[in-house]
Amino acid sequence: MPALSSSSISTFLLIFLLALRASICTGKPTIRTPLPRQLTVDYYAKTCPQLEQLVGSVTSQQFKEAPVSGPATIRLFFHDCFVEGCDASILISTKPGGKELAEKDAVDNKDLRVEGFQTISKAKASVESKCPGVVSCADILAIAARDYVHLAGGPYYQVKKGRWDGKISMAARVPYNIPSANFTIDQLLKLFNSKGLTLEDLVVLSGAHTFGFAHCKQFVSRLYNYRGTKQPDPAMDTRLLKALRMSCPQFGGNSDIIAPFDVATPFLFDHAYYGNLEAKLGLLASDQALFLDPRTKPLVQQLAKDKQKFFQAFSIAMEKMGSIGVKRGRRHGEKRTDLSSKSCEGREFGGERRREKRRLSSRLEERMALAGGKDSREGNSIIMTTMTEKKPKNHRIQSIFAR
Repeated sequence: MPALSSSSISTFLLIFLLALRASICTGKPTIRTPLPRQLTVDYYAKTCPQLEQLVGSVTSQQFKEAPVSGPATIRLFFHDCFVEGCDASILISTKPGGKELAEKDAVDNKDLRVEGFQTISKAKASVESKCPGVVSCADILAIAARDYVHLAGGPYYQVKKGRWDGKISMAARVPYNIPSANFTIDQLLKLFNSKGLTLEDLVVLSGAHTFGFAHCKQFVSRLYNYRGTKQPDPAMDTRLLKALRMSCPQFGGNSDIIAPFDVATPFLFDHAYYGNLEAKLGLLASDQALFLDPRTKPLVQQLAKDKQKFFQAFSIAMEKMGSIGVKRGRRHGEKRTDLSSKSCEGREFGGERRREKRRLSSRLEERMALAGGKDSREGNSIIMTTMTEKKPKNHRIQSIFAR
């Protein structure tokens, strides 16, 4: 029997392996499904090329009429992404008579301002008039948040699109996914890590507190009974402590009183927030903790010195956060179009009296922008606002802390 050449042996082995692979694969036919389309900047380039202009016309007008729309919408975006992903599930209304509350009716979301919801509702209506049934509420929310960052003086960054709107919105899923004002760094890191975000993302995204406001209940424990010590938080500047105590009593008091996160420039998107932390002027315990913890302190110090570094890092972090839990395709999402219980509509507030309170609050904050928003680091002031629901003429603005 003639010997086989090396080439014949190689050919035989190749045929054998191909036959073996075929026999394995034919056991059950393989159905190839296309990979889901990734988020891209030009996702609507052909289907709604004027999208950014349509949303931009709404955000620019809303920002002029009610500057608080900026921080309200950015906070809305954050709360949406951290619960069920960036799918606009925060916008879904609870079904009338339903037993299960929607996300926006969760206790942790009760203070989300109506201006954020109104922005998305108006922008959605504008987009639907030109591109019906094409653009998701989730993408509109992401674009609007970016617009407000830029309108307030922050960076302009490209928003990747292609999100679908989520179908699930449950209040029960909110508490464990939204950080508390008293969270420690360990608690914050655990939550952010669970969303695929890093320590740097935590510090950078917290910089969104460079504008906006918080109610007394979110920081009152720091003023009187910090972590059960029956003493104020030693990490708070004593002048800030005195100022806040004047309007935020330990018990009772006006639940509508608010204070700015950033005492230097409460209506500007800049990096003053980090300088405030260095000066012990952080409003929330979770804010000030960023400067106290050795893991996060170095980055706080870097960002306090370099606004452009903060802007660049914030743009990257917002893109990263905007990719959390993105829904794609009809199996997992939808494109909401009408004003139903699953629409991009704003929160409904019962009674004209409560709606009037919100409008008055917005006007007060506009006045605050004129009174204190233009201050520089050389002459900081904390502007406290008291809202009297029944008597608008009693609304007042108090500059109660100066240095």
